[in-house]
Amino acid sequence: MSAMLPNRVDGDGRTQVSLAELIALGTRVGRAKLAATESRAARGGSQSSRLFGRGMDYAESRVYQAGDDVRRLDWRLTARSGKLHTKLFQEEREGQLLILLDTNASLRFGTRVRFKSVQVARVAAIAAWLAMRAGERVGMMAFGGNDRLLRPQGGAHGALSACGALAEWDALPATDRSEPLSTVLLRARRLQHGASRVLLLSDGFSTDGEARRHLLELKARADIGVLVVADALEREPPPPGRYPLEHDGERRDVVLLGERQRREFQQMLGSGPARLEALARGVGVRCRVIDTRDDPLPAVSELLGVTGGRR
Repeated sequence: MSAMLPNRVDGDGRTQVSLAELIALGTRVGRAKLAATESRAARGGSQSSRLFGRGMDYAESRVYQAGDDVRRLDWRLTARSGKLHTKLFQEEREGQLLILLDTNASLRFGTRVRFKSVQVARVAAIAAWLAMRAGERVGMMAFGGNDRLLRPQGGAHGALSACGALAEWDALPATDRSEPLSTVLLRARRLQHGASRVLLLSDGFSTDGEARRHLLELKARADIGVLVVADALEREPPPPGRYPLEHDGERRDVVLLGERQRREFQQMLGSGPARLEALARGVGVRCRVIDTRDDPLPAVSELLGVTGGRR
């Protein structure tokens, strides 16, 4: 897909994703250097291999994808199959990031600076730029309100395509469709195709009881990071006061005065982020929680194992 979106006014960066902002975030990542990861996909045996960098050992061939280096076409397999195939070397087979992007309706909410949906898009864009700087391919799978897929691509084209997809998906009409996290993780396992890194971005409200088993199974195949995006009201009790809330054009005031009332209100709002954080930490998956005011770069860098090179 193209990274540019014709006939669309750019979002304001608060309630709608701004494509210009997502592209500009690429200037902040510097020359990222990602830590080595274990390739856990079964390859005719149980031995795993580590990503070292620009190794030149031939690993396998697969169907050509947009952005592949045409100098590495496997002409013999192409002739036999009738379809273009690319030779993959060790670092290319392993150097791939899959971003799982929550688009459930609960993300279209925010009381500080921006909606959670906008913050999640900023997180995904930073992750795509970091992967690009590190020489990794990046693909995305949207789930929840909208079901979309961006096939893995490399280089600047891959990062720009990710930014374009994020802006395009955010502009889609809101739906009442929802999807449990367990189903999402099962689909991710089927779409993974050897990705060495998986980054789950969500506010946690889709977390269900079956998600634990599927997260453990995905963990056995890839290095996983979970970034939970929450609103300030979902993370800490609000100060006493009257809070105007708007939903579907209907505006109501919520009066919160007593300490117990404010704490229970926060716990109700924050149940989703709390469930996902507990799930991730319970199965030993790296997890960070940020709110809509935070700079996502430090959290994303930690989850992806950036070891240096940031500006």
